[in-house]
Amino acid sequence: MTGTAEWLDDREQRTWQAFHDMQVLLWRRLGHHLARESGLSEPDYAVLTALAAAPGGRMRPFEISVVTDFEKSRLHHHLTRMVERGLVTREPCLDAPRGAEIALTAAGRDAIESAAPQRAEHVRRWLLQQLTKEQQDALAEISEAVLANLRAAGRPSLGGQDEEPCSPPSC
Repeated sequence: MTGTAEWLDDREQRTWQAFHDMQVLLWRRLGHHLARESGLSEPDYAVLTALAAAPGGRMRPFEISVVTDFEKSRLHHHLTRMVERGLVTREPCLDAPRGAEIALTAAGRDAIESAAPQRAEHVRRWLLQQLTKEQQDALAEISEAVLANLRAAGRPSLGGQDEEPCSPPSC
C-alpha cells in the first residue's frame, strides 16, 4: 500500500463487510422480485417512480440522471429502451426548444402503480421489519450523513477525480 493509509481495523472491517454484504444481497433480492413480478428493472423502477411523482408526469433527462445517477449515454440508451417498451415517450420541451422531456405513458403509470405496492412489501419484509423503530431512525440518520458527504464530494469522473455536482441544463 502507498501513502499513510492503513488497513481497516477489526471494527471498521466488520462494519464495512456487514454493510457491503447486506446491501448487495438486499438489492439482488429486490431486483429479482421486481423483475419476476413486474418485468421492470431497478433503473426502470427509478425512472418511473420519479416521473410518477413529477408534475404532469414529465421530467427533463438531466433531472432523471440525478435520480438514476446514470451517465448521459447510459441514460439515453435506457430511456430509448423504455420508449420502445411503451413506458415513456420523448417529447419536445416547451421551455427549451432544443431540449426534450420524458413523459410517463399510461402503460408506464400502470406498471409503476402495480409494482410499487409489491416493492413496499419487499422493503418491509427484508429490511424494515428486521429493525426496531429506533434502528430504522438510526439507519435513516446514518444514510443521510453518508449521502450528504458523498453528494458534497461530487460525482466521480472516469479519471478517478471527483467532479463538481452537475448543474442543469448542462447535464
